[in-house]
Amino acid sequence: MNELTRILENAERGDEGASERLAALVYDELREMARREMRGERRDHTLQPTALVNEAYLRLLGDEGTSFENRAHFFGAAASAIRRVLVEHARRRSRLKRGGGRERIDLDLALDAADPIRDDRLLALDEAMERLASFDEAKARLVELRFFAGMTVPEIAKARRVSESTVAREWRLARAWLQGALDEEPPDGP
Repeated sequence: MNELTRILENAERGDEGASERLAALVYDELREMARREMRGERRDHTLQPTALVNEAYLRLLGDEGTSFENRAHFFGAAASAIRRVLVEHARRRSRLKRGGGRERIDLDLALDAADPIRDDRLLALDEAMERLASFDEAKARLVELRFFAGMTVPEIAKARRVSESTVAREWRLARAWLQGALDEEPPDGP
């Protein structure tokens, strides 16, 4: 059992100092996740990696009764928290810019830090991921780990304790489904 899993178990048992040890242990990894994600955002983004990781961390540990089984579960939850923070930030910004057409998102390019993802594109991706999660939660979590946490196929395979080929196959399926969902024309008015 690795140190993170032990700390998570201690926190579950009510160890008062576990939260501080957890923060010290994972903060750098969370900050790197946030940095990777922010590289994919537009240059004038008003949210900084430090603020993103702090907000995500507060969400992770702020809820009473939140517990994590292991390292993979914790970082999966961290990826979800980062996604929620970015999506909420994009929604706040887009309230000022209601309307406009949707734009096609190429997931392969979106994963490339050289192609910043705009608020409207992030919101479209979030909507598609919600639809994916409604019938295949595991693939939606995989997309979060790849896209929002910036984890590689080998890292995800190790964290989930499955083969790299299984993760790669699931990633191809999830990516293809999301690309199809994002390519759909938005429905005309009500």
